[in-house]
Amino acid sequence: MALGRELRRKARSMIAPLVFLSLVGYFGWNATQGDHGLRAAADRQDLLTRAKTELASAEAERDAWERRVAGLRANHLDPDTLDERARAMLNLTDPTDIVVPYGPKDRLF
Repeated sequence: MALGRELRRKARSMIAPLVFLSLVGYFGWNATQGDHGLRAAADRQDLLTRAKTELASAEAERDAWERRVAGLRANHLDPDTLDERARAMLNLTDPTDIVVPYGPKDRLF
């Protein structure tokens, strides 16, 4: 009888620490592995870095196109740009031009 009481008393004294240890384990796991944990934050930071890189690349490409288009505006018409675009659209060359054929992957547009 005394052994049974002693076991029950020890079991009851262990319930509260086990519950709190379980809660600490649960919240600790979620803090590192959960949807809003440390690993997810690192993944979001990587995604943000890649998006910023893509944004910088897109802005550089946009700036290059804006410079090219600025040469075709009516108030500032660049003869070289106009000549280049006319030849590309009409698929013509000047007899004094040197033609360098490009492969399909080397095209500019």
